[in-house]
Amino acid sequence: MKKTALVTGATSGIGEAAAMELGNRGYDLIITGRRNERLELLKSKLEVSGTKVLPLCFDVRNEAEVKDAVENLSPDWKNIDVLINNAGLASGLSALQEGDTDDWNRMIDTNIKGLLYLTRYVAPGMIAQKSGQIINIGSIAGKEVYPNGNVYCATKHAVDALTKAMRIEMLPYHIRVTQICPGAVETEFSIVRFHGDKARADKVYEGFENLVAKDIADCIWFCVSRPPHVNINDMVVMPSAQASATLFNRE
Repeated sequence: MKKTALVTGATSGIGEAAAMELGNRGYDLIITGRRNERLELLKSKLEVSGTKVLPLCFDVRNEAEVKDAVENLSPDWKNIDVLINNAGLASGLSALQEGDTDDWNRMIDTNIKGLLYLTRYVAPGMIAQKSGQIINIGSIAGKEVYPNGNVYCATKHAVDALTKAMRIEMLPYHIRVTQICPGAVETEFSIVRFHGDKARADKVYEGFENLVAKDIADCIWFCVSRPPHVNINDMVVMPSAQASATLFNRE
């Protein structure tokens, strides 16, 4: 029987790559995001290989939209085996005393509340079937704090703490919980952080070979494909040229 994965933030980057990887590995997919045209494009790509796809366009920051989307799934889609909490972003890069509170709210609402809302409404189904896996996409910023990263780092530290809490609370129900923490991955991340300034975003990745979304999708598949008695609790994945959140070998 085919398994079903729900991937948030599937319209680009790690989410899109994860959906492609799992689809190519035989999973049916629920893909979510705010850009419907990109969801439909991804659906068409996945369906070429025979993958069954359900696109759901909603904002993870909106609890009512999340609740409505999950609770109104048809019987064919209700049994979710894997939840990939990928939707997340950085917005702005400034000292705390100079921070834009709109940026703060955007990060807190997406990175923390979005993850909480999806988990809150998907986990009961996993508990009922006494199986499943939740994969939270964290960050090296959830392990360290770097200058001007204050609120973003705080949100990813929250993901780290919530992952540990989920692992404890899901334990009686045979639900595996994993966190994957990437270092520098070239996606739309820096473009979003710098509010569309592509020239500034490109400088982040100059002088070294960064990770790409497919690298993290490979890690996701490794975690998902372990036998049931094996759980990868926490995985930190960095480019070879990156030693910490801020230390790179740029040549």
